[in-house]
Amino acid sequence: MFDFDSFHRAMAGQTVLCIGDLMLDEFVYGEVSRISPEAPAPVIAAKRSETNIGGAGNVARNIAALGAKCIFVGLIGEDAAAAELKAALAKEPRIESVLVADGSRPTTRKVRFVSEHFLTHMLRADWEITHPASGATEQKLIDTILPLIPRADIVLLSDYAKGVLTARVIRNVIDAARKASKAVIVDPKSANFAIYRGATLLTPNRKEFSEATRSRADSSESIAMAAQDAMLSADCEAILVTQSERGMTLVPRKGEAVHVPAFPVKVRDVSGAGDTVVAVLSVARAAGADWEDALRLANAAAAVAVAKKGTAIVTPAELRRQILPHASLAAEEKIVASGGELEARLSDWRKQDLRIGFTNGCFDILHPGHVKVLTAARGACDRLIVGLNSDASVKRLKGEGRPVQTERARAEVLAALEAVDLVVIFEEDTPLKLIEEIKPSALVKGGDYTREQVVGHEIVEAHGGQVILVEVLAGFSTTSLVDRARGGKA
Repeated sequence: MFDFDSFHRAMAGQTVLCIGDLMLDEFVYGEVSRISPEAPAPVIAAKRSETNIGGAGNVARNIAALGAKCIFVGLIGEDAAAAELKAALAKEPRIESVLVADGSRPTTRKVRFVSEHFLTHMLRADWEITHPASGATEQKLIDTILPLIPRADIVLLSDYAKGVLTARVIRNVIDAARKASKAVIVDPKSANFAIYRGATLLTPNRKEFSEATRSRADSSESIAMAAQDAMLSADCEAILVTQSERGMTLVPRKGEAVHVPAFPVKVRDVSGAGDTVVAVLSVARAAGADWEDALRLANAAAAVAVAKKGTAIVTPAELRRQILPHASLAAEEKIVASGGELEARLSDWRKQDLRIGFTNGCFDILHPGHVKVLTAARGACDRLIVGLNSDASVKRLKGEGRPVQTERARAEVLAALEAVDLVVIFEEDTPLKLIEEIKPSALVKGGDYTREQVVGHEIVEAHGGQVILVEVLAGFSTTSLVDRARGGKA
């Protein structure tokens, strides 16, 4: 169960060793208004251009943007593009770049011509050599990488098939990382997943996965089936298949496959979105997130990246806004009534295939124990609904003198929390009727309950959902706080 704020703090202390194909990305923006008289081709009137650190270098930039440290190893030529990349990397305070030079190869450079008006790529020009690095350069890479592994919390291989990640380099790195008990995440390019044998996670896109497994990979079910043999071949713990607008499917070697839908965003440019995904996965795993939490973070980050132009980085603030979109709503916008208003929100979320969570309580005086349960509940879903006992309900349950605060005051305090997407006040003593209406995928309560004691567990489990019990924070109780405030002994 994921707490974004805890992740944000934890990721700043992580170090990712990123190895892969470095390239210089250039974007030329202009307007297309006519066809060339010399040939049936559009003429772009160039207005401006931008250059970025691309390829595996963009993975490194995304790692650094999240607040983590990146040790980056790449290959360059001895040319102007190499000098530009070295200068750009030197300006990144969280990236320690260790570049191997090979004068016999050009530095990979890609120039994209983009229509400013339509935001579509018209043409891409590549300067590159894609054959594997020479034996001498290969050895230089290995000698450079291996001493860096003990300094890293996790190792990431970003394979663009430009010659850096040869079979020998891959084998030496994975074997050394496993010997040092370091997880290895691979963004693969080869259709032979066996060359990445021993990696922890492979992250192919749907096309790459389909070619590697010779499967259609047209549904999460078919991906899950094909992934079993692929994981045996690669001896990996999990495979994550990215599917653009279809979302992502994670298949662990142990446990059930998890599919998350893509966020409904306006796509401006998909360049580098895969870089963002593997960067977030690496930092999240290094920071202690489990597979599903890391998957959901990466999915949210991809939505941010594709909504930007060019090869883009994603910051923690942008990631938070994507994960917690309702955090910016006014409190009154989050407080809804059961019935039509609630059903409208549920319908909208279900159309987006979002996972809906539910928890409930009186929340008379909000304390850290409540916050822990609410934060954990939000980490288990995409949207969290909190059922709040009405004043009359609290009085029946807690006795005279309660609640201390009115239902409206309690609802507004809850609605002000980032973790909470909706607050629904209910009149009954239990939220059973509300749970029947919502049919949540996750029903969350404090660990002082057993599963059988949780009201509505039968309803949730009958619809394929799960009951999640969160360990309570010792020393916090609303009743004892009220008694203390009123001069009691508690």
